[in-house]
Amino acid sequence: MSPRSPSVNEELRRRSRERLLQAAVELVDEHGFEATTLGAIADRAGSARGLVSYYFPGKRQLVQSAVHRLMHRTLEEALEHEPHTEDGRERLARAIDAILGLAQDRPVLMRQHMAGLLQGEGFVQCPEQRRLAELLGETVARYGSHHVEVDYPMLRAMLMGAVYAALVPGVPMPIPALRAELFERYGLDRELGLPRESAAERQDLSRFFATEDRTEPASGSEPG
Repeated sequence: MSPRSPSVNEELRRRSRERLLQAAVELVDEHGFEATTLGAIADRAGSARGLVSYYFPGKRQLVQSAVHRLMHRTLEEALEHEPHTEDGRERLARAIDAILGLAQDRPVLMRQHMAGLLQGEGFVQCPEQRRLAELLGETVARYGSHHVEVDYPMLRAMLMGAVYAALVPGVPMPIPALRAELFERYGLDRELGLPRESAAERQDLSRFFATEDRTEPASGSEPG
């Protein structure tokens, strides 16, 4: 049997990592962070348990990368929602709606994510987090910012604050009130932004984790 080519090995590694990210999001969303084990994530992903440590130093880093993947793919989808637009105010409204929508639809997952950011590791500098930062920075630039390096961190802080306020146990603020406050701050008309998806669409996470086979079939299912 001839050895797999480097491109096939790279694709298999990508697919293995994607499956782990998706499994982490699903299990934390279902059971919470503490009740989710690395073994359970590996089993859900159909991967060998040793592969988890190959890609991620620990559960906190894996889960944070997984949530950042969900966030940046949700944001990408929102920004490219039909009808496509280059209008900066509309795109900012869509970004706000996308992040607040995650807080509303995935409260357990997003609450665990916010708690994780307050741990010693803070932000995990992973490809998913960097892509999320790029998208929010581009959104601020299209909105008209001449100082993205200042305005992007402010938008990030405002969104994180809104998610936190929506998820505080016992005293959550309603999402519509938080949306109205953010829209007012950025001078956005309330008619801008995203229509709500159907419940079935909101529950389907698979479209955010690209595990489809993009290479010729190869023997084995894991990286070599």
